[in-house]
Amino acid sequence: MNKFLKLTYMAAMAAFISSCDNGFEEMNVNPNASRDVVPGFLFTRTQLTTVSNNFTGAAYLTIGGSMQHFATYKEVPAAGDKYFNFSYSQGSWALFGGDPASAGAVIDILQVIDAVKTSPEDINKLSVARIWKAYLFHRLTDLYGDIPYSEAGKALTEKNFTPKYDTQAFIYADLLKELDESIAAFDNSKATFANSDLIYGSQGTANQIANWKKFGYSLMLRLGMRLTEIDPAMAETWVKKAIAGGVITADADIAKIDYVDGSITASRNFISAGLMSTDYVSAGDDNVEGGKFAKTFIDHLKTTSDPRLNVISIVWTKASPTAAYVADTATALQSGMPNAAFNGKPANFDQYSEPNPATILKYNAPLLVLTPAEMHLLLAEANLRGWYSGATAEASYNAAVTSGLKQWSLFGTAGIISDAKIAAYLKANPFNAAGTTAQKMEQIGTQKWVTLFLEDEYEIFSNWRRTGYPKLTPTNYPGNLTGGQIPTRFVIPDSEELYNKVNFYEARTRQGGTNTLSSKVWWDK
Repeated sequence: MNKFLKLTYMAAMAAFISSCDNGFEEMNVNPNASRDVVPGFLFTRTQLTTVSNNFTGAAYLTIGGSMQHFATYKEVPAAGDKYFNFSYSQGSWALFGGDPASAGAVIDILQVIDAVKTSPEDINKLSVARIWKAYLFHRLTDLYGDIPYSEAGKALTEKNFTPKYDTQAFIYADLLKELDESIAAFDNSKATFANSDLIYGSQGTANQIANWKKFGYSLMLRLGMRLTEIDPAMAETWVKKAIAGGVITADADIAKIDYVDGSITASRNFISAGLMSTDYVSAGDDNVEGGKFAKTFIDHLKTTSDPRLNVISIVWTKASPTAAYVADTATALQSGMPNAAFNGKPANFDQYSEPNPATILKYNAPLLVLTPAEMHLLLAEANLRGWYSGATAEASYNAAVTSGLKQWSLFGTAGIISDAKIAAYLKANPFNAAGTTAQKMEQIGTQKWVTLFLEDEYEIFSNWRRTGYPKLTPTNYPGNLTGGQIPTRFVIPDSEELYNKVNFYEARTRQGGTNTLSSKVWWDK
C-alpha cells in the first residue's frame, strides 16, 4: 500500500476514534507499544535503516553492477550489469516511509529532532540528529535528484500528504547550512545519545562529541567537493571550511557500525546477509542472482598487484571430486566475470571469483560509514585544486592508500595486510606526481573506486558521475534501457506519479522531463 494511502487511512481512523467515548479510545490503545517518541530508540533505528535500506537492489545489483564491481549472467537482476531492471533502484525511496520493512528513516529522524529540539539540555542530541539527517538526505538526493525535503515526512504532523519537491541546489545549500550550525552548537557539558548512538556511542561524551564534529566536517567536505562541476566557488568555500574544522584523518576516528553474528538476524551485517541470501550461499553451485565479481574489478586488482585482492576475493576449489570445497585466495586463480556477456549460465561459472567468506561474508563484519581513507583522497583532490596546503597531493594519496589497506583488518585476521605489502603496493603504484592534473585526478578517482568498495557503493557512484573516474567501458546488451550507457540516476517510484502527481511532474519537468536510469541529477555535469 502506498505510504500516502496508509497515512490517509490512519488520519481518518484517528478522527473516528477521537469522536468516540465510553472508554472506546482506551480500549484500542496497545498496552505494549509506546505512545511517546523515545529519541534514543528512534535514533538507533534511523541509523540502522539509513545504511541498510535496499542494499541488495541499490548498492549491489544496480550500483555494484554498473560500477563493474559485480557481474551477473541473468537478465532479471541486471539493473547495473545489463541496464535492464529499473525497479531495484526504486526501493531506496522507502526511506521516506510507506514500506514496513524500511521503517521510514526520514520520519524517524524528523521525530527525533522534534523530540529533542526544545530543551537546551538536549542540544548535543539535536546536533547529532541534524548531522545524521544531512547524511540521510544527501544519499537520497544524490540518488534521485530533486526530492521532497522541506515538506518531507510531515503527513502526520501537518497533514501534508503531497510534499513539494525541492531542487537539489536548495537541498545542498540547506544540508551544508545544517552541518555548519549543528557542529557549532555542540556543548561538552551536555549529554549525548550515549549507547543509542551506534557509531560513536561507546566512546564517552567528550570523545563522542569530538568525533561527531569530525563526522560533520567530513560530510561537509564530501558535499562541498560534489559541487566542483556545478558551482566551483561554492565548492571551494565549503571545502576550505570543512578542512579548517577538522575531518576524519586518524584511523582511530573511523565512523563504523559494529554488527553481531547470532540468531537475531537484525543484528547481522546487512551486506553479508544480503550477499549470502542472494548469491553466495553455497560453494561450487549456482546462485539466486547469478552473480560473481566483475572482470573489470578483478583485472584491476591483479594488474596493480593490489593485496586487497587476496582479502576480498576467493575461488572455490577442491583437491578431488569427492573432497570438500576450499575458499582459495591465490592470486593466480582469481578471475572476474565479464559484465553483460551472457544469456545463460556460463560453463566456467564456478571458476569466477566471489566474496571471501572470511572477511566480506562474515555476519559480524563492521560497516564503514565514513573513513580516513576517503577523507585523505578528498584532501589530495583539494590540494590539486589549490584549496588545501596542509599536505601535498602525493602525501594525502599515500595516506589514503595506507589507511584503505589497513582498514580491512577490522574484518578479522584474514583482512590484515602487512606494512611490507602496503609499502610494496605503493612502490609498484606510486602517485603520478609528474603527471597532468587530469592524470592525477584519474588516479585519485580510481583509487576511491577500490578503497570504497563495499564500504560505500553510493559514494563510488556519485564520484564517478562527478569526475568520470574510473574510466569504465559501458555494456550494450540487447534490449537495455539506457541505449548502452551506464545508468546515471535512480528512478522515482510510479506511486509518486499517482499520489503526488502535480509535484512529481513539476520536478520531472525541471530536471529534463525524464524519470529514467539515464536521467541526471543537478550537479552531474
